[in-house]
Formats: sequence, C-alpha cells, structure tokens
Amino acid sequence: MKLFTLGSLLVVFSLFSSGLSAQETSTPSGSLDSGTIDSQFDYIYQSSNNYQDYKVVKIRSLDRLKSNILDSMRTMRSEVLDLKNTISSQKDSVGSLNVILQKTETEKQEAIAAKDQFVFLGLNIHKSVYSSFMWLLVAGLAAALGFFSFQYFRSFKKIRKAQKDLEEVQEEFDQHRKNTLERERKLKRELIDAQMGKS
Repeated sequence: MKLFTLGSLLVVFSLFSSGLSAQETSTPSGSLDSGTIDSQFDYIYQSSNNYQDYKVVKIRSLDRLKSNILDSMRTMRSEVLDLKNTISSQKDSVGSLNVILQKTETEKQEAIAAKDQFVFLGLNIHKSVYSSFMWLLVAGLAAALGFFSFQYFRSFKKIRKAQKDLEEVQEEFDQHRKNTLERERKLKRELIDAQMGKS
C-alpha cells in the first residue's frame, strides 16, 4: 500500500513536472498590452486553456482585447475622419485652383486677342486685316504711280514732239515773214522806181 502510494505520488509528480515543463515551453509570446490586433488574438488563443473541443478564455483577457479593439477602431475612425477632411480640403483647393486656372486662361485669351488687335480711327482692327489692307493700299499706290509715270513719259514725249513741231513752225514762220518783208521791200522799190520813171 505504501509502495502504491509512493508510486502514485511519483507518477503524479512526474506528470505534474512534465505538465509544468510543457506549460513553460508553451508559454505564449506577446501580450495584450502591445502589438497588433492579430498578435493579441494569437496571444489569447495560445494563453487560453483547452476543454474538450473548446478554448477557455479569461474574461479579463476578453475585456482587455475588446477595449484594445475599440481603441483601435476609434483611432481608425479618427484617422478616416482626418483623411476625409483632408480630401475635402484638397477638393476645395483643387476647385479654387481650377477657378483660378479658368480665369487665367480667359485672361490669356483676352491678352492674345488684345495683342492681335488695335484701335485705328475708333475701330477695333485685327492686325492681319490691317496688314492686308496696308499691303493692298501700297500695291494700289504703286500701280497708280506706275500708271501716272507711264502717262507722264508718254505726255513728255508728246510735249517734246509738240515743242519740236512748234520750233519748226516758228522757223517756217520767221522764214515766211522774212520772205514777205523782202517781197514787200522789193515791191516798194519797184513802186518807187515806177513812180520816178513816170515823173
């Protein structure tokens, strides 16, 4: 009987010590005070006792895990809210930048239009229209100059010919007058001679 009791005690002691050593070797790593939610779930799973097909978890550990999860959710909600606010402010900034960009584009188009136009005689005239008009005017003036130059040289030739003809007529007239004067003198002489011969 003492042998049986001693043997039983040895078996119980060996089982107890092997249980302790197994418990020491299977001590879960991690804690509920730090780490991710996944690591905290792993810690609870490892630190809980087995009972048939169930895991026996301490209520204190579940409460702590619940508190940690709620804290994480509050932090995440706060971060999500901050991100939403940031996105909203960035959308507002983008909207105002788009308005400024549109205004700048309009001002640029107006500046380009103003650069390509100017006021002439109270009218807004596009530079290309003005340039075309000026070149047409220059071409018209050049054509008029050419026409009047041609007419001038043509008239100049006619005037020279008329002057030459006038000089020839003047010479003929002078010669004719000389001849006439000569004839008159001759006739006067003959008349005087005839009167003297009668007397």
